[in-house]
Amino acid sequence: MKKLIFTLLRGRTYHGIGLVFILLLWTLNVSAANWSIHYPRPINESDSRHDYPLTLLKLALSKTGVRYTLTPSERILLQGKAIRQLKENREINIVWVMTDIQREKELLPIRIPIHKGLIGWRVFLINQDLSAKFHNIREVRNLTPLTALQGAEWPDTKILQSNGFNVLTVSEFPEAFNRLELKQGDFFPRAVSEVLGELNALSLDDDIVLEPSLVMHYPAAMYFFVNRSNPTMARLIETGLRRALEDGSFDNIFVSHHREALLKVNVAERKVFHLENPLLPKETPLDDKALWFDPQIHTPQSAPNKE
Repeated sequence: MKKLIFTLLRGRTYHGIGLVFILLLWTLNVSAANWSIHYPRPINESDSRHDYPLTLLKLALSKTGVRYTLTPSERILLQGKAIRQLKENREINIVWVMTDIQREKELLPIRIPIHKGLIGWRVFLINQDLSAKFHNIREVRNLTPLTALQGAEWPDTKILQSNGFNVLTVSEFPEAFNRLELKQGDFFPRAVSEVLGELNALSLDDDIVLEPSLVMHYPAAMYFFVNRSNPTMARLIETGLRRALEDGSFDNIFVSHHREALLKVNVAERKVFHLENPLLPKETPLDDKALWFDPQIHTPQSAPNKE
C-alpha cells in the first residue's frame, strides 16, 4: 500500500491524484482504527429487541475488517433520550430507530432498512377481555374509533393520527402494557419483528394476548443512525451492510432471526390494512425491492429442520 501511494505521488500525469491519495489514506486510517461504538443500554437483560440489530451491526463491521468494541451506555436510555444524546454527541454514537423527516435532519441515517421494513407491519396486542371488539372489523374505518396505544415520541403516533386513529400516548414503553392491562386502551400495535420477543420476555399480564387475524402496514424503515459529524462511521457501516446484502449473509440473518415470528404471526393469512406514512423522507429507497419484506415471498412455509 505504501509503495502504491509513493508511485501515485511521483506520477504527475495521473488525473485526480489528490482524490486517490485521500481515499487511500482514508482506507488506511479506517482499517487501522479501533472503533469504539456505544449504543443505548436496553431496559433489562431480558430485553431481546437489541439482539438482531447488534448481530447485524457486528456482521457489517466484520465485512469491513475493522477492529471495534461494542459497549452499552452506562445507563438505560429510552428512545427519545437516546436520540437527544446522539444528536448532542454524548454517551452514545449509534442508535437504531424508525426514520422520519425530522430524524434525518438531526441525525445521519444509513439508508438500509435493517428489518427490511418489517417494522411497518404491525399486529395488535390486546386485552383478551376486549377481543370481541375486533371480530367484525373489515375496513380501516372500523378500526380507527378504537384507542391505540403508542409512545409519545414515536413516529408511529403521528402516522396513526394522520390516518384518523385515536391514539393514547405514554411517556415510557412499559406504561403501554400497564394501560392495556387496565383496559385504558384497546390495542397496542407492535411490529412483527418485535412482538414475540415482548410476549416471551416481558412479565406481561396473562390477559394480554396477540390479536389473531388483523395487521396494519405502512412503509417504514428502521435505520442505524449516527451523529451528523461522523460520516466516516456511517460510510463504514453502510459498506459492511452492502457487502452483507451482496453475499447473502444479511438475508440469512434476517430469515433466521425472524423465522419464528413470521411463522407464528403469519402475516400472509391476516387481513391487511394499508396506511399512508406522511413522515417518510423522499430519500427512502422504496424502489429497491431487495431491501424490503414481502409477505408472499419471505414468509417461511415451515419451521427449519433441527437435525
